[in-house]
Amino acid sequence: MSQTIEVQLPDIGDFKDVEVIEILVAPGDVIQPEQSLITLESDKATMEIPAPQGGRVAEVKVAIGDKINQGDLILLLEADADGDAAAEAEAPAQEAPVDEAPAPAPVAAAQSESAPAAAGEVQRLPVTVPDIGDFKDVEVVEVLVSDGDSVEKEGSLITLETDKATMEIPSPYEGTVRDLKVAVGDRVNQGDFLCEIETRAEAPAVSAPAASEPTQAPASVASAQHERRPGEKPARKRPVIARPSDAPKGRAHASPAVRRFARELGVDLLHVPGSGPKGRITKEDVQAFVKRTLAEGAPAVAASGPLQLPRPPEIDFSQFGEVEEIELGRIKKISGKHLHNAWLGIPHVTQFDEADITELEAFRKGLKAQAEKEGVKLTFMPFLMKALAAALKEYPQFNASLAPDGEHLILKKYLHIGIAVDTPNGLMVPVVRDVDKKGVFELARDLMDVSSRAREGKLSPADMQGGCISISSLGGIGGTQFTPIVNAPEVAILGVSRAEMKPKWNGVDFEPRLIMPFSLSYDHRVIDGAEGVRFTTYLGQLLSDIRRLVL
Repeated sequence: MSQTIEVQLPDIGDFKDVEVIEILVAPGDVIQPEQSLITLESDKATMEIPAPQGGRVAEVKVAIGDKINQGDLILLLEADADGDAAAEAEAPAQEAPVDEAPAPAPVAAAQSESAPAAAGEVQRLPVTVPDIGDFKDVEVVEVLVSDGDSVEKEGSLITLETDKATMEIPSPYEGTVRDLKVAVGDRVNQGDFLCEIETRAEAPAVSAPAASEPTQAPASVASAQHERRPGEKPARKRPVIARPSDAPKGRAHASPAVRRFARELGVDLLHVPGSGPKGRITKEDVQAFVKRTLAEGAPAVAASGPLQLPRPPEIDFSQFGEVEEIELGRIKKISGKHLHNAWLGIPHVTQFDEADITELEAFRKGLKAQAEKEGVKLTFMPFLMKALAAALKEYPQFNASLAPDGEHLILKKYLHIGIAVDTPNGLMVPVVRDVDKKGVFELARDLMDVSSRAREGKLSPADMQGGCISISSLGGIGGTQFTPIVNAPEVAILGVSRAEMKPKWNGVDFEPRLIMPFSLSYDHRVIDGAEGVRFTTYLGQLLSDIRRLVL
């Protein structure tokens, strides 16, 4: 037999007209004792309200945006009248009272051992974790200040989070933060040392309260444990909410459950747009952000980015000797962000190989006179582009891009190849179009045109869009092998190093052969290792015997 229980909002301290920002259950849900039902938010704190007992949700009586107070009806709960559930429903206050929290460590204990500070005198006052109720080993999820920061009285120092509530711990004094001892991920308890506040005394320091008198938490921290009146039954265990100062500008608005979910995924909520009421970030917003990030490659991460990369250390290099600071060029700033995003967002694999281009180089030199008549300089690059275009036709998954949803592949029916050009302003990658439809002389002419315009800074944005794959050639400079970064949204990039004569065994003896090392970096989400090896092997065969291109 079951009975219907009215679940009301318990005592939440001094808060009035608190807004409902999330409803975590629905009619028909079977819930357990202490399971979160709704999330409330005031201008100072976010709290989740737990179920007083288990049962099945019959009807939810509140909606998102409602403002409620202690005693307001939240929902109707169908509970089994037999057994513990019935007993708890009939006499919810008969459970054992919550153990009283140990007396907090006196915040000003250090002051009591010395003479009172004179007005205006600089003094350091210790700040410890105040009374936060029944919570133990509470995790530090944000550190809002650093050593040397100025903080106002009631200004937030750190943010703590339990599985039910988020609370900010305020400074009891105005002054400068010194000797900060906590970091994100630490777990703290009442009385733990946080930092010191360097401040000027306005009056003689107040001595520590007598041992028989409990130390009171700063006025800005409201414990949910109010003093019980005579005959009042002990309150049910509930979230204890701190009343910190206003959150810093740009603070993400999300419930404790959403914050915990975001931390598990390594997502910085400051970068996530909220779709809930008043810009509130929901679990679905975090999921959509992660999905978008994986599809597009990691967003720009200049410092502590949305994927929680650590900030680089700030080092004063002048302490070691003379330095000069110059600004990066505009092209390097733009390409640097793009390359950073590509490196973070694409799981790279690089395949190394080499090609015997002895005959190809002899063929190229044999065309020198004809190239002069055509008015072009015939380098090795047009032959490489033709071979690469043929390889892309043979292995079309390399001529593709990953769809934004990360679950589909967009196969391209055109063959445009980007060529990395070293310019005085930085690396640029103009695109040569329809490589498969052009001969080597026409490709040589296109290369001369885009390279010249790149060095003169006359390329348009359209000249650098639409590539299927890119080539980065360092053969004219030197080197043996290198790992190029995939030029997203492409899925592969070819790196070419300097060719050199090497002795190769022909079955009878060694003979000198011109060997060109090359490397292929590719997106492992699209291309697996076996496909990568087949591609480089096929490309090497084409370069070793250019006659294969007519087959």
